[in-house]
Amino acid sequence: MLNDAAGFKKVYLATGFTDLRRGIDGLAAIIRFQFKLDPYDRNTLFLFCGRRTDRIKGLLWEGDGFLLIYKRIENGALNWPRSSDEAMEITEEQYRLLMQGLEVVAKRPIREVENPQQSMLLCNSEYLKSRSSKSVSRRKVERPSC
Repeated sequence: MLNDAAGFKKVYLATGFTDLRRGIDGLAAIIRFQFKLDPYDRNTLFLFCGRRTDRIKGLLWEGDGFLLIYKRIENGALNWPRSSDEAMEITEEQYRLLMQGLEVVAKRPIREVENPQQSMLLCNSEYLKSRSSKSVSRRKVERPSC
């Protein structure tokens, strides 16, 4: 069930750490009051991870009651985003990556360069400065990664 996100309308990750001793009411309270989301949203899976990344809990409203899901991974661990305490909606592809133990949120995301010509000029000037200062020592000068 948790290896495939096919039956879920939305999937939310509770980033950061969650006390997994909490039950249905405690997790529903986190969803409602901390994340300002509706825990009664049908077919929406909310996932929580504690300090140990080999265990997760999920909460799902099925229309007639809550389903509390607990999974302990026997071999490996999840790469859970720990940056902040928020609910992050993820896509089906990101969900598959998470269940495979891969990163969902990049630590250093690649961003679009706003002014490429200016950044290229800065990069070239840094390269020329480093080359002129190190040319006396006759060492191989590495090109800076801009």
